[in-house]
Amino acid sequence: MEKIKVFYDKEGQTLTVWFDDPKKEHICEETGEEVILIKDKEGKVIGFERLNVVLKVEKKGNIPLETITV
Repeated sequence: MEKIKVFYDKEGQTLTVWFDDPKKEHICEETGEEVILIKDKEGKVIGFERLNVVLKVEKKGNIPLETITV
């Protein structure tokens, strides 16, 4: 499995999470809930962007995350 890529833009208040290579981005779809789905050419979701996110980042590159098993 590829590594998950997480980008936080403090100024733009966006959190972007990639499950696949960002270069595969083909189209984006707004959900209406301040979430944008990022899809490849086949329509598979390869990431998402969450708008209006404010995180307290202690050090560059460190974002507290909680994971769950499904």
